Amino acid sequence: MIEPIGNQYVVARPVYSANAFGEEHKKKQRHHKTFLDHLKVCCSCSTQKAKKIALSLFPIASWLPAYQIKEWLLSDIVSGISTGLVAVLQGLAFALLVTVPPSYGLYAAFFPVIVYFFLGTSRHISVGPFPVLSMMVGAVVVRLTPTASTAALEISNSSMSNDSSTNEYKVMVAATVTILSGIIQLLMGVLRIGFVVIYLSESLISGFTTAAAVHVLVSQLKFMLQLTVPAHTDPFSIFKVLNSVFTQIEKTNIADLVTSLIILLVVFVVKEINQRYKAKLPVPIPIELIMTVIATGVSYGFDFENRFKVAVVGEMNRGFKSPITPDTQILQETIGDSFGIAIVGFAVAFSVASVYSLKYDYPIDGNQELIALGLSNILGGSFKGFASSTALSRSGVQESTGGKTQIAGILSAVIVLIVILALGFLLEPLQKSVLAALALGNLKGMLMQFTEIRRLWRKDKYDCLVWIMTFIFAIVLGLGLGLAASVAFQLLTIVFRTQFPKCTTLANVGRSNIYKNKKDYPDMYEPEGVKIFRCPSPIYFANIHFFKQKLINAVGFNPLRILRKRNKALKKIRKLQKKGLLQMTPKGLICTHDGFKDSDDELDNNEIEELDQPINTTDLPFQIDWNADLPLNIMVPKVSLHSLILDFSAVSFLDVSSMRGLKTVLQEFIRINVDVYIVGSDDDFIEKLARCEFFDDEVKDSIFFLTIHDAVLHIWMKKDGVSKFNSSQEKEMKFDFTINTNGGLRNRECQIPVETKF
Repeated sequence: MIEPIGNQYVVARPVYSANAFGEEHKKKQRHHKTFLDHLKVCCSCSTQKAKKIALSLFPIASWLPAYQIKEWLLSDIVSGISTGLVAVLQGLAFALLVTVPPSYGLYAAFFPVIVYFFLGTSRHISVGPFPVLSMMVGAVVVRLTPTASTAALEISNSSMSNDSSTNEYKVMVAATVTILSGIIQLLMGVLRIGFVVIYLSESLISGFTTAAAVHVLVSQLKFMLQLTVPAHTDPFSIFKVLNSVFTQIEKTNIADLVTSLIILLVVFVVKEINQRYKAKLPVPIPIELIMTVIATGVSYGFDFENRFKVAVVGEMNRGFKSPITPDTQILQETIGDSFGIAIVGFAVAFSVASVYSLKYDYPIDGNQELIALGLSNILGGSFKGFASSTALSRSGVQESTGGKTQIAGILSAVIVLIVILALGFLLEPLQKSVLAALALGNLKGMLMQFTEIRRLWRKDKYDCLVWIMTFIFAIVLGLGLGLAASVAFQLLTIVFRTQFPKCTTLANVGRSNIYKNKKDYPDMYEPEGVKIFRCPSPIYFANIHFFKQKLINAVGFNPLRILRKRNKALKKIRKLQKKGLLQMTPKGLICTHDGFKDSDDELDNNEIEELDQPINTTDLPFQIDWNADLPLNIMVPKVSLHSLILDFSAVSFLDVSSMRGLKTVLQEFIRINVDVYIVGSDDDFIEKLARCEFFDDEVKDSIFFLTIHDAVLHIWMKKDGVSKFNSSQEKEMKFDFTINTNGGLRNRECQIPVETKF
């Protein structure tokens, strides 16, 4: 019964152990579905289920019929044109990261958008090249190209140049890796295992993308300075690249350097203006487009290629290339890299899509996103594109310029298509250093994530440590190995958190039914002779010893040592009893012969095992008070604790190894007359213990109580004489308590059977 009284409430109910509650409130019989039941549901077919599957596979069928032409079309057109222009420039720029000719970046910016328009569930992300993925694909291309260029030259046409043959092989490697990563994403989506992205935390992704931004920055230095830098993909490659750059810094092309710095300065300033005044600007200033037009015109008008020997984009292929068949040899060598690319691409796209889905209140499906991205990469790779996901800046442009649906995405693909078919030649005079500078201009947001460290340190030191170690791993080991090492380290931090939990001792706050860490509040009340210990994590084989040690520290003694000392003292008392040298007095046991001496020899293993057994005094004509003074100065540590409450409300599971360890701990306390109670455990937890034969004559299932306060009240009643009732009488009694939020607690009703005798 609950009686509300203003901002307080009065609760009147019996004190419940788990057994008593189960007897009074019977659980419903529930049918748990078996694997066959789930299989039948999965294989069943109906019109409604077929429609649901069709709509899930083709989300466009859900939102396109509801498209509001008058309200959304104009915004989508403006957004599509703006996003398309950005996609063209980013496609060219990110192609440099893949170390393929820039024109192939346009294919990566076109085909994925077409597939995602029909299959994607997000209405706002812009699918296409992403600098981190481009960097990861580029690392694979650089690693495989030197070993295979010779073979490529042998099968190439004799009229081809070495550079042309090498570029063709690079394109083949990039396309093959892209197709394989797409296949992996598709399989993950079909098998409904999109949950793997949960292992990439926000801290890990932030640290990884920041490290990738540093890799991108270093990789673009050779284009900005126009230096010949050998490729490095092994661990410490970033330091080798920097060493190569600085050793030949005197060969820098000044025209490329000056152009790059001017472009970077202007882009950073204008982007800052866009960010600061985004509420006042109707659309963000398309600085990438403006600088591209200016740089291309200046380079062409002043003939930079011949006058200053700058590197330019060069010939832009018109139209599309014929589809390719993946190289099986490359497939075998890039499985691990492709898996990392697939996971990172999905993680980034899904995280960005989640932001917009929450902002605009519509659902997204992780498994369908995997299918959409997988088919996007398969199609894009087949037409010689490279891996795609979503670029944060490009998606921001699509959303900030008014994009409502993927109509804006398909219009951006039309802009890319126009460049591929007709306008690509206009970009041929554009310097590669300009593309590099534009690529770096988009990295400002990722590089600024260094500021995350301080915020994470204040919030959670483990998350901050994950960020730092992810950044270090990705920088030192490279993106591929760095990602694997980062995930492993993050999982290790989870082990550390559970292996070394922050166990606490609880006490009563304000003499109410609330129990908190006794170190946190001044008005704490700890029941005399009762210790309440809380474990905030699962208990398993790796932390059971830590749990035991924390428990020993909390109670202030080792129960096993106490047990051994008591059994050892009991052996001496038995000797005295057999010799007739003990006498029971009101003051306790006394020895009637002062000259008696007992040897204190070392014990062998068998005797130690005997000391670990329960204390048995049934053969003695008296009871021993272990907290009183014993004869002949027999020293046994006194134990003032009579009850121990273990709060397991946060213990989600217990494995078999820790189960044995926990039972041993409970037995040690019980054998020294310390009653142990476990509170807050789930029913499944108790049922598992019963299935594993955890309970016996010492450790009984009656030790479980619903709450801490139930256990405390039971202890008080037991110490007040209620425990003198037998079990049948105890079931008939109803102990009813009133609990006030102002700290008062009183016994409202205690019904005792008439036949009960004290």
